[in-house]
Formats: sequence, C-alpha cells, structure tokens
Amino acid sequence: MEIRIGIVQSMRELEVELAEGTDRDALMKEVEAALAADQVLWLTDRKGRRVGVPASRVAYVEFTSANERVVGFGTA
Repeated sequence: MEIRIGIVQSMRELEVELAEGTDRDALMKEVEAALAADQVLWLTDRKGRRVGVPASRVAYVEFTSANERVVGFGTA
C-alpha cells in the first residue's frame, strides 16, 4: 500500500510505500487521530525508514494499493 500526503503551500506531495500487509483501516484511524490532535504523523516505509509530517502542514491524504500501477504495454 502507498500513502500520498499533500503538504500545505507546496507543489510536491510526499509518497510513502508501506510494508505489505499494512492494515488500511488501522492506518486510517492513526492518521485521523494524529490530524485531530494536531500531532506529528509518523509513518514507517517498507524499508524501515521513518517519516514524520506535522499535522498542521497536511493538506490531504490519499491511500492507494500498490498493485494499481501498470508498467509497460500490457493491458490492465
């Protein structure tokens, strides 16, 4: 699963590829709690790196599944 976070007053977005088997519902609750409490949202990517985003700077959060990407000339 991948999570994209839009940052306030920034043209770029932060993309974090999470470990396989990450519980989407649990992660959504964690994100909602961090945003509601105006805390730092900490995420761990699939390589074990930790990324922190201050909730006050989050413009939007988008969850996507890792298998949505199609590469090459194959059909979906």
